[in-house]
Amino acid sequence: MESLGELLQQMKNPSFRRQSQAIEDELFSHPLIKELRTLYPELDDSKLRLNLSRLYQYVGDKRNCDNCPGLANCPNDFQGHFSKLDVQMVNGSAEIYERKAPCSLHLTKQHDDQVKKRIRSFYVDERALNEGYKEVEIMGKDRLRAPAVQQVFHYIRETKENGLSTRGLYLYGSFGTGKTFLMSYMLHELAIAGLTGVIVYMPDFVEDLKSLMMDNVKLKESTEMMKNCDLLIFDDIGAENLNPWARDHIMGSILNYRMNRKPTFYTSNYTLEGLEKHLSFTNKDGEEGNKGQRLMDRISPFVDVVNLHGENQRGKH
Repeated sequence: MESLGELLQQMKNPSFRRQSQAIEDELFSHPLIKELRTLYPELDDSKLRLNLSRLYQYVGDKRNCDNCPGLANCPNDFQGHFSKLDVQMVNGSAEIYERKAPCSLHLTKQHDDQVKKRIRSFYVDERALNEGYKEVEIMGKDRLRAPAVQQVFHYIRETKENGLSTRGLYLYGSFGTGKTFLMSYMLHELAIAGLTGVIVYMPDFVEDLKSLMMDNVKLKESTEMMKNCDLLIFDDIGAENLNPWARDHIMGSILNYRMNRKPTFYTSNYTLEGLEKHLSFTNKDGEEGNKGQRLMDRISPFVDVVNLHGENQRGKH
């Protein structure tokens, strides 16, 4: 590092002074600084010279923003922000103050991060939650599923306009028709509106409950989250290998709490009648019709049924 004496000596050098003068002249002739002087005529040359570093930062940030390489590669000192200059009169003298303002890309990322924080997923492929959604593309992908898509769109509009209902949707259809995608789209749209959501892939969740039995804290946290979120989706219900504890104590507890409070949504390959038969059978106790019916009493009355027709989209581009 140079000593103070060396630095002072360098400043006496004619070439250094010429270089400094060239930088000053370039700054003073820059359109941004000219605009600043037009807005604030009280800014004379001496005041500008006292704030050369602020002016340099201001112009440099603007140049970087005009050639923006994207938020991740932002070259500004404070990523996603740019310098703004404010001029205020203090004791009759014009003073220049610098502040950092967020750019539009940073604000968009902040908004997207807030939306993502409102959505929690258990064992669901994150691609279904993170890919872009376009209503025209969703409608046009397969005309057979248009009626079901319209019902989901209608539910989203109603919720945005009138607030959260206690009724959810039961979306059923054959493999690969886009049930999970549609429910993820609904979560995303309503998260933008400020609602919280949880989506649970049932086969993996029920399997994982075996290990959660040994971790009461984590089990309680998970079930409380499912009970209290605004929107809860049980994805691919009917594909899990049920046991009595998962069905009666976990699912039963969650649904018992939510009914008449908050909406629960389902995707399935089963009709409601087929789901009741599935819920009536467990690997441990075999068929127990009354247990399945008890759970269905917490599902059927609180959903609108949506039959999703369409072609299997898996593997298609």
